[in-house]
Amino acid sequence: MEYQVLAEFVRVLKISKNSRIEAPLLQYLSIMIQNMNSDHSIYYCFSNDYINNIIGHKFEFGGDLALYYVSFLRAVSNKLNKDTVCLLLKVYGDSVVSFPLYNEALKFAHHGEKMIQTAIRALTLSIYNVSDDMIYQYITTPPVSKYFSDLVSSLSNQFFHLDALVHATEMRTNQKRKELLLETDKIVDDLYYFNDMLGVGQSRLSTVVIENLLRILIFPILLPLLQLGQSNGSNLSAVTSFYTVSCLLQVIGGKGMFNSVAGVILYPYMTSSVRDAIERDSTESINHAKSILSEMGKVVLSSPETEGAENSSLPRDTASNKRSGILAHVFSDNPSLSLASLFLLFILAEAKDLHPLLAQMIGLNGMQNMIAVDGNIGNLLVKYMDQILNALLKVLASQPPFSILIQWHTGWFLRKLLILQGKGLGDHNFKLLNFLWTVLISAIP
Repeated sequence: MEYQVLAEFVRVLKISKNSRIEAPLLQYLSIMIQNMNSDHSIYYCFSNDYINNIIGHKFEFGGDLALYYVSFLRAVSNKLNKDTVCLLLKVYGDSVVSFPLYNEALKFAHHGEKMIQTAIRALTLSIYNVSDDMIYQYITTPPVSKYFSDLVSSLSNQFFHLDALVHATEMRTNQKRKELLLETDKIVDDLYYFNDMLGVGQSRLSTVVIENLLRILIFPILLPLLQLGQSNGSNLSAVTSFYTVSCLLQVIGGKGMFNSVAGVILYPYMTSSVRDAIERDSTESINHAKSILSEMGKVVLSSPETEGAENSSLPRDTASNKRSGILAHVFSDNPSLSLASLFLLFILAEAKDLHPLLAQMIGLNGMQNMIAVDGNIGNLLVKYMDQILNALLKVLASQPPFSILIQWHTGWFLRKLLILQGKGLGDHNFKLLNFLWTVLISAIP
């Protein structure tokens, strides 16, 4: 019966260009497939290329037809497993040469209708979870793999739009807040979609996703920000840049992502002995960072900022270190920038997936018993703890005071660092704290 129905549907589609006929036909097909409970019925439905012919039909999408079509694709994807997916593939030898369901679905990946976009993402995840090696090879090979780079480029554009909204001066406060929340929600949705992809747990898929995130989004932001490479001409502010990387780490995470970002951030303070130790590590999770350290050497040497400074990655004096890399932002006069860079360091330091050597270089967890990984450079937060605490106290003691939000976050960082280091303030910082207490008391009516 399924054969006869599908054959008739294909015949009707070939002779009809009327959406009033196509829409109910697709709706009926969706309902029919959704209600198939036996593997036998699904197998017969997907055989003889009838489903692929319907998927590949040249519809003229207008009105609600796109919604009916995507619902049909979604119904098909819900019935996929290792046994049925092969019926929808076009294979030559040992390779997939076409996958109409996936290819046609991707055409709606950036559709303006949120419901359609959500359905397409659910469909792609259904396909990724089938766990078929030939499919993974197909979707991660150009030109099909361009989908992942397009997704990251779209995410990058959203962060730039967010940055423009933050710095817009002509917008009214309520309108600005509303647009900021809307844009942030879109970004969070995209981040969780990437997280779901990595959650599939397939190495080939994870590698493509992480490499695109690093190459298109993270490195173009971090390298100029840390003065390790040329600017790509973007005007993303430093605070939004740190916010972007922090969001990626918090939502997407993963060993490859954490180790790669930490490798870039810590590169200016990394001695050859630490670099060699990481290079010798055979753990798979550090492979991204190893490859990045190798590339970083080429980037730094070819950068105009490092011209004539062949030993820029070797330990320097304390003052030089404070003026370079992420420490230049930690000790910035702009409290928002200082807090944003500190927050990124905190995220990295508290990550369970971070490589032990990189975690030691930051120096946060187990700070009381921390042993320096290198006698010359030590742990960043341990070595500069007094200066960091002093910078935070100066923000709190500033007159006129900064915004309540900045003061609250500054106090949170101060409390956390004091607890982690396990000892009190130095004399200079203690005097500053007493001054702050005097200011607070005098402000009470």
